[in-house]
Amino acid sequence: MLWSLIKVILFLGFVALAAWSAGLLMESEGGVRIAVANYEFTLGALESVIGLMVLVLAVWLGLKIVGLIVAFLHFLNGDETAITRYFARNRERKGYDALAEGMMALASGDGRLALTKAAKAERLLHRPDLTTLLTAQAAEQAGDRAKAEEAYKRLLSDEKTRFVGVRGLMQQKLEAGQTDVALKLAEKAFALKPKHEGTQDILLKLQAGAHEWSAARKTLGAKLKHGGLPRDVHKRRDAVLALGEAKDILDESKPIEAREAAIAANRLSPDLIPAAVMAADGYVSDGKPKNATRVLKKAWEVQPHPDLAAAFARIKPDENPRERIARFRLLTNMHRDNPETRMLEAELQIAAEDFPEARKALGDLAETDPTARSLTIMAAIERGAGADDAVVKGWLARALTAPRGPKWVCDNCQKTHAEWGPVCDSCGGFDTLSWRRAEEEVSDLPAGTEMLPLIVGQIAKAAPEIEDAVVADAEIAEVPDGGAEEPADPDSADRKSSANADAPPADYAVDEDTYSDEDAVVKKDAT
Repeated sequence: MLWSLIKVILFLGFVALAAWSAGLLMESEGGVRIAVANYEFTLGALESVIGLMVLVLAVWLGLKIVGLIVAFLHFLNGDETAITRYFARNRERKGYDALAEGMMALASGDGRLALTKAAKAERLLHRPDLTTLLTAQAAEQAGDRAKAEEAYKRLLSDEKTRFVGVRGLMQQKLEAGQTDVALKLAEKAFALKPKHEGTQDILLKLQAGAHEWSAARKTLGAKLKHGGLPRDVHKRRDAVLALGEAKDILDESKPIEAREAAIAANRLSPDLIPAAVMAADGYVSDGKPKNATRVLKKAWEVQPHPDLAAAFARIKPDENPRERIARFRLLTNMHRDNPETRMLEAELQIAAEDFPEARKALGDLAETDPTARSLTIMAAIERGAGADDAVVKGWLARALTAPRGPKWVCDNCQKTHAEWGPVCDSCGGFDTLSWRRAEEEVSDLPAGTEMLPLIVGQIAKAAPEIEDAVVADAEIAEVPDGGAEEPADPDSADRKSSANADAPPADYAVDEDTYSDEDAVVKKDAT
């Protein structure tokens, strides 16, 4: 409101000043005399000012007309002018509108519409760094892999878009399963932008999958250098790569190099169980049992594991069971409540034929945390303690349907593995295997196996009664009456054969095909 009042006051002041100036000019004497071609013009003061203003306006208009003519001539010549700039701005506006519509179509999942808009934007904008990328992504979404590959290859010609083109081609080769080509493209992309974390991860995964351990360790070092990986994670994964290198060397029958690589991996990450096992075996081969014991003890402190116990047993393979129990106290005195420790101690006592101590060591594990291994150990304890076959078979039948316990499980795809490896053989994940129980353990046995313990017990108890009935029938058939024999019961032979078929065997043995090495326990034949 105040500003409007000020503008009105200024306008009135300007009008008053102009009227006052015009009045002064009209009252003043003299003027301007102009002589042109024998013509003479005399102008007063006011007329001279007006004439001067008209002259300035005419010159200005003349210059504008001349400029317009010159611009028109440049337009006809093909030079850039205001007219061309106008049409260029109009075309650019339409091109960016098409580009925006294409991006919206791409985000909404309409690949065909995105391709159409990308072609229009490319025709109007002439910006391949923008439109070619949209074309490639739209072609991928529409399923036109050939067109997408062609678009990514066009991006390679420009230095600004070369990395995007290489990475796009790399993703295409990965989806097509051409990992060898994808590995070369990943190396090229890493050379263009070594700080790019996504490229680092893909290159590391491909190098580990191709068992290029040395190159993978260099890539891992670059991730640490550029801040893409915490130092503790780098140390762990570097140990995994070193262990993978050791396993490959071991497969190539180079034990010295394998031992050195395993020891190096164990030093990098002492809690890595496979590295501890390989390092301990290497120390044993070198005649250094104390070093092997120290390595396994340190790994057992972190997590008890059956592979560690097996490696600990290999340090002195010729010791008797009692000596082994005494030596294994170095491990069994740690993590007393851990199921692995309790089962290990129970197995050691079974080997020493001390079944009451084995039962004490196992405790209630078979009831509170039943697994195939703990139930099989319980069956061995019952057999060694002289229990009936029905009891032993009942424990073994429960073991058939019990969970298998901890395994090497991939954290990405949840697949279980019999042995540890640096890379999951299912999803290709690097350093994703961990020793734990699978989220869903599904039994491969047919339905109804949960009734096996009851069925086995019933058969074992019914068999003696059936035998007694068969013997009684046989005695009745053989009773003499004055030298004449009574006709034998025609069904007695069938009952006898049926009783023999149902009777339990005098001894049993756990089927080695049914139970894995991990589930097996020391078994004592019945006498």
